[in-house]
Amino acid sequence: MESIQIIREKLKSIVDREDPYVKNLLKDERKGVKKALLQWDKQLEKRMARQAHFEEMKIFETKAYEDGYTGVIGVDEVGRGPLAGPVVVAAVKLPWPLTVDVGLNDSKLLNAKDRVRIAEWVKENALAYAIVERDNRAIDQSNILAMTKEAMQEAILKVADANDFVLIDSVGLDIPYGQAHPDKGDQKSLSIAAASCLAKVYRDQLMMEFDKQYPVYDFCHNMGYGTKNHLEGLKKYGPSPIHRLSFAPVSHFSNRLKKEP
Repeated sequence: MESIQIIREKLKSIVDREDPYVKNLLKDERKGVKKALLQWDKQLEKRMARQAHFEEMKIFETKAYEDGYTGVIGVDEVGRGPLAGPVVVAAVKLPWPLTVDVGLNDSKLLNAKDRVRIAEWVKENALAYAIVERDNRAIDQSNILAMTKEAMQEAILKVADANDFVLIDSVGLDIPYGQAHPDKGDQKSLSIAAASCLAKVYRDQLMMEFDKQYPVYDFCHNMGYGTKNHLEGLKKYGPSPIHRLSFAPVSHFSNRLKKEP
C-alpha cells in the first residue's frame, strides 16, 4: 500500500479527474488519502480556471492575426490618478503564438514579486517594447488625459510596424493602425497585461527613488497616491518638485511656502 506522501507526489502530475489512478484512490478509505484527493482537486480547479483565463486572454490577439495583421501591440498606462510623479506608458509586442503561461494579468491583481518577474520576462522575450513617461510639469501644463494619449502614441511609434494592430486599455487614439480598446483590457488581453506589468514596475521603481529624495510623503508605500501619510506630508511641507500642482488637494497647498523635506 502506497504511503500518503507518495500519493501526493503522484497526484501532482495528474490533470484529469478521470485518470485511472485517481479513480482507484477514490476507493481508498484512509483519511489521509481523502484529504490528499480533496487538496488535489482544489488545485486542479485553480489550474483549470487559470488555463481557461489564459486562453480567453488570447482572443483579441488571435482575431487580429486571423484578420491578416502581422503583429499585435499591447498598450497600457500607470499613474493617471496619483498626486505626484509621472504617468508611465508601456507598449509591448509579444511573440506569437504565446503558448507558455507566465501569469500575465492586470498588474494591480499581482503581487510585487510576480510583477517584477513578469516584467523581466517581457523584457527578455518581447519582440519589441517601449516605455514612455510624462512628468508632473507636462501634466500640469496640459492635462493628464492628453499627456497619457501623447505618451501612448509615442510608445506605439517606437515599436510599431506598418501592418500591426494595437490593443489599448480603454483608450482610443488617433493613430494610423488598426486598433481596439477593450474596457479593463489588462484583464482581457495578454499583450495589454504585459504592458501593464512593465509600466507598473518601471513607475514603482521611480517612486521608490523619489522616496529617498522626499521621504516625508511616504512615496515608497503609496507610489504618489493620496494616502493619509502622503496628505499629512503635504499639509506640513507643501508640494515637492514632483507633485502635480493642478491636482486637488495638491493645488490647495501650492501657494504655501515650501519647506525642504
